[in-house]
Amino acid sequence: MPSPGSAQESAPESALSSRRSKITPERAQELYAAVLELLRESGYESLTMEGVASRTRCGKSTLYRQWGSKPELVVAALHGTRRMRLTNIDTGTLAGDLLAAARTIGEASGSDTPLMHALSHAALQSPELLCALREALILPEVAAIDTMVRRGQERGEIAADLPGAEFVAAQLLGVMRARPLLEGRYADAAYLTRFVEMAILPSLGLTAGAPKS
Repeated sequence: MPSPGSAQESAPESALSSRRSKITPERAQELYAAVLELLRESGYESLTMEGVASRTRCGKSTLYRQWGSKPELVVAALHGTRRMRLTNIDTGTLAGDLLAAARTIGEASGSDTPLMHALSHAALQSPELLCALREALILPEVAAIDTMVRRGQERGEIAADLPGAEFVAAQLLGVMRARPLLEGRYADAAYLTRFVEMAILPSLGLTAGAPKS
């Protein structure tokens, strides 16, 4: 016969399982998409559980049972929609990889940049939110670009100790964030392609054509 302590310990787990079983993975994705959409539209401070419930025709009590609070819901939405868009890029040359990455990042800048701006201030006040933001939107793309650079070094396209190699990801991802502030426009695919051709490749001793022999 289980002890009273065992029953007490298992009760929260059973309640948690029951709570989470009410929302299917497909429905969760719909809710996550709505959260990110509302963040892009109005920012983090204006986001409310009521607003998410209204947008998704979901009961507010259901949202609170599932996630508990707005920060928890936003963190879950970031983790649940994490994308690995650059990992499959491998054109055979570093220049080709970076140009393909620029196009991919630029095509998503209209949705990613507002989301980054919406969450940046709040993330600085919340370590958990900052961690989720970095893991969902930043670190996968940094890792993918660093892998492109490493492959270029292994192929002998650039020197293994080239000083500027470590800053490629910071340049490409940083200018996507900076252009709206500097020029009032998103860093779209055309802009990022020019940036790679005119700024990043020359700093690596490469051109947009064949790899350096």
